[in-house]
Amino acid sequence: MSLAVIHSRAQLGVQALPVSVEVHIANGLPSLTIVGLPETAVRESRERVRSALVNSGYDFPARRITVNLAPADLPKQGGRYDLAIALGILAASGQIPAESLDDYEFVAELALSGTTRAVRGILPSALGAQASRRRLVCARANAAEAALADPLSVRLAGHLHDCAQPDALQAPPGAPACHDAAQPALADLRDVRGQQHARRALEVAAAGGHHLLFIGPPGTGKTLLASRLPGILPPLSHREALETAALASLGRAGFDTTSWRQRPFRNPHHTASAAALAGGGGNPRPGEISLAHNGVLFLDELPEFKRQVLEVLREPLESGRVSVSRAACQAEFPARFQLIAAMNPCPCGYYGDSNGRCRCTPEQVARYRRRVSGPLLDRLDLHIEMPRITWQALQAPPGEDSAGVRERVSRARGVQQRRGDLNARLTQQQTDSICHLHSREQRLLEKAVGRFALSPRAVHRILKVARTVADLAGAEHIGPRHLQEAIGYRALDKCTGAPGH
Repeated sequence: MSLAVIHSRAQLGVQALPVSVEVHIANGLPSLTIVGLPETAVRESRERVRSALVNSGYDFPARRITVNLAPADLPKQGGRYDLAIALGILAASGQIPAESLDDYEFVAELALSGTTRAVRGILPSALGAQASRRRLVCARANAAEAALADPLSVRLAGHLHDCAQPDALQAPPGAPACHDAAQPALADLRDVRGQQHARRALEVAAAGGHHLLFIGPPGTGKTLLASRLPGILPPLSHREALETAALASLGRAGFDTTSWRQRPFRNPHHTASAAALAGGGGNPRPGEISLAHNGVLFLDELPEFKRQVLEVLREPLESGRVSVSRAACQAEFPARFQLIAAMNPCPCGYYGDSNGRCRCTPEQVARYRRRVSGPLLDRLDLHIEMPRITWQALQAPPGEDSAGVRERVSRARGVQQRRGDLNARLTQQQTDSICHLHSREQRLLEKAVGRFALSPRAVHRILKVARTVADLAGAEHIGPRHLQEAIGYRALDKCTGAPGH
C-alpha cells in the first residue's frame, strides 16, 4: 500500500480540530515533503521522524514521500504530528497494518530514539477524540491530563513500537491521578480581622458572581480579602472543571493536577501588557483573562495598570469571551471570570485617613482616579471603601470561617440556578422580571438615581446585587433593606471625585 491516512488533532485556541495526516509513497528521488500549511516546528519533524524510525529498527523508505496535513487552510504548529507522520510512513510502506489505526487519533512528539514526548493542550484533543468516537493515543507524560476526558477513550504510548498494535496499548488508571491527589488548602476568611463591611461585600460578590472593587489605604486588608474569595466559592462542576483544565493546559505553565475542581485565582502584575491579559501569539494562547475562566481575576493597584491594558477588560466583562485575531487565524477563548480589583484612594494612599497624613491636592486625587475609566468602573458592581483597621479590631476574636460563608453562598447560588439566572448574561427585560420592585422600592431607587447621577448600567447592576442580597436572606422579593444595602455598595458613585461621573 502506498497511501495511508492517520487521524490527528490541531490546536486552535481552545479547540482541537481534526487533522488527516495523508502519507503517499511514490517512485522518485528520495525525499520527504510536508504540505498543508506547516510552520517551522512541523517542517522540522522530517528529521525527527526519520531518526525515530531508523533508531526504532524500522526501514525509512528511500523513495519520494509526500505528507499532506489536511485541511490545508488550517495552520499546523508544534511537534504534535510527529507520531502520526511516522505511523503514516510505516503504514504506507506496509511495515504495519493500516487498518488497525483507523479507530485512533495520534498526538505526540517523537524523540530521535523513538520515545514519545508530551505536547501542550492534550485535554482538548482528548475531548475532541471522544466526541468523534475514537481513542486518543498520547505520550505517557500526558496521561493524567488526557484521562480527565475519559480514561476509556485514551491510550498511552511510551515508544513508537507501542503503536504498531494500538489494541495492545494501555489505558491510563481508571481514576485520574489528580482526583486522588491531596488538594492544597485554600486561604481561610477566618484570618481576616475587622472590615465587617468588606467581608459582607465579599460574601455578596461570591453569591452573585459580582465584580468587586476595594478602595482603601495600604495595609487595610484588600489583598488579604481578595485572596479569600476562592475559599468561599463552591467547587467547580465537572463541566466547569474540564473547561478550566483545558484552558490551563494551553498556558505556559500547563495544567496542575492538584488544582482539579478548584477555581483559578489569577493575579497579574500591574506591568502586564494587553496581550498578557487578553492572550495572543502566532499560535494564539489564552491570557490571564481566560486563564481565570470560572474563577477569580485579581488586579491589585488598579490605577497602576496602563489604561489601554484595562480597557481590554471591558468587552469580556460583558460577553464572557475573548477573540484573538491574527493574520493566519482567529481564536476565541471563554472568559467568564469574576473581577476583584483593589486601589488606593490617592497617589500617597492615605486620602481621607483620620490621621491626616495625606498631602495630596484634590486635583492630584482626581487625576489619580481618572487613570481608571468611568466605563470600566461602571462595570464593577460593588465599590467598597476599607478604612484603616483599629487596634481594637485587630485584637478581636477571629471571624466566621470560609466554610460557613461558603454554605450560605452555595445556598444562594442554588436559588439562582433554579431560577435560571446563575452565571447568565441577563437582558434588561429579564432583569426587570427577576428583580421586580414594588412601588416603595421603586421610589427608593429613583431617589438614589437622582442623588448620585447613576448610569443605566449602574442601576442594572444595583438591581442584580439587590437580588443577590435577597437570595442570601432567603427572601422571595427584593425589600427596602436589600435595595439599600445594594446602593450602599456603590462608594465611588457617592464620591464627588469619582471618575466618569
